[in-house]
Amino acid sequence: MDTSAVNLNVTIDDFDSLLTYEDQGVWTTPDPSASNYSTAGPWLRGTYHRTESKGASVSLNITGPALYIYGNKGPSYGSYEVEIDSVALQYSAYQENADNTSQILFAASNLTYANHNVVLRNLGAQSSLGDKGGDSFLLDYIQTTIQVAPEGATTTNITYQETDAIITYNGTWGKNSGPFFSGGGTTFTNGDGASFSLSFHGSAIYIFGDKKNDHGIYSIALDDRPLEFYDGVSGCGGAFGMTCEQQIPTIKYLASNLDSSLHDLTLQNHAGVNNSFFDMDSIIVTVPSQYAPRQLSTGSSPFVTTSSSSSSPSSTTSTTTSPSPSTDANTSGAAPSMALIPISLLLLFVMSLVYLLRPNLRK
Repeated sequence: MDTSAVNLNVTIDDFDSLLTYEDQGVWTTPDPSASNYSTAGPWLRGTYHRTESKGASVSLNITGPALYIYGNKGPSYGSYEVEIDSVALQYSAYQENADNTSQILFAASNLTYANHNVVLRNLGAQSSLGDKGGDSFLLDYIQTTIQVAPEGATTTNITYQETDAIITYNGTWGKNSGPFFSGGGTTFTNGDGASFSLSFHGSAIYIFGDKKNDHGIYSIALDDRPLEFYDGVSGCGGAFGMTCEQQIPTIKYLASNLDSSLHDLTLQNHAGVNNSFFDMDSIIVTVPSQYAPRQLSTGSSPFVTTSSSSSSPSSTTSTTTSPSPSTDANTSGAAPSMALIPISLLLLFVMSLVYLLRPNLRK
């Protein structure tokens, strides 16, 4: 990690669209839209993804240099694999006694500053790794680190509501209004090809919105980067599958390490035959006083050193701590390191509380 830069922790919850589940059907979750849903308890935002299916996987793309994965350990858990680019590492979540807390399952602070593809895969019970229990695996959240400015610079977060003139809409968009929405409202569409665009200066950009099982695929075009696709479905299954909604703001998109030029972004909804929705609540842009984007590493190894990870399977929980960069971007609203959040980032925490309290308006 570059300790001379201004770094932000980004907390990616198990419901955030930055995560891609290969098969949502093999994962079980709480229902965040249930009347008895509560964020109290051991899990971030009160949710988790759990599977008993061997080979079940979830993936995400990050730009190094750090990665921390949180989940659970106990007698019913087996082994799992963390694959970073071409390197696959195996660990065990088995322990003799149950522990109903969120624990760190993997930690690496020595990743190269590069675009990394991370795949987390459930292996089930593996006797070679000391497993004596079942085939379960539980994911709570993932934390990564981004760089937003060089050493000595300051940063400011600018929030754009869905009504801001900087955002240009194409197609049909509706509005939900109420005192508990960020800025008093949110916008949504189920139009196939409906889109919004904006141009901005900043080193990082976040797009926030809720997730529901009538949401679907959307794409992001940023400058001349390849088109990226994301899935906005909530991921809940079972009897509440079609009504399940995560109202606490989720990260729909994140880009960082941007230069000082004017950036152009377009988000497009791909409604398809299901007329799936996209919901946008707000956009946050991080503006630094100085720009110094990192040149991405081109090496074949995802690690700066020859070691494959900063912790061994047997010591992941006991010896590894959460990252402590100079700044903490608690974008999911409830990361463990709340004390590190500057005043300018408290807005993100307030957004989470606002969504938790808002009425359950249906489109």
